[in-house]
Amino acid sequence: QVQLVESGGGLVQPGGSLRLSCAASGSFFDINAMRWYRQAPGKERELVAAITSGASTNYADSVKGRFTISRDNAKNTVYLQMNSLKPEDTAVYYCNADIVRPGISLRYWGQGTQVTVSS
Repeated sequence: QVQLVESGGGLVQPGGSLRLSCAASGSFFDINAMRWYRQAPGKERELVAAITSGASTNYADSVKGRFTISRDNAKNTVYLQMNSLKPEDTAVYYCNADIVRPGISLRYWGQGTQVTVSS
């Protein structure tokens, strides 16, 4: 009943920018923290950025100063603005969110969106 749908991935040249979006839909009361992860081929999934319901943020050291996470609570959407992209940013990017439903809070994942940084 709850879905997270990512969009905005694609192919970009080094130094370029992309903006990822992740929208939550379905039946729920609220959304607490929202996060972006990424997984490159042959590597473990890693946390890229997170944002609380109060808009506090934290970032992986590898993306600080280049990526910005934000959210629009009215649209149940989290964004990841990625600037100065590098080839090592190439990965499948996943969002997740802590969704509050009656009597329970569960973590949901999106299906992932491919980001490829290459000339």
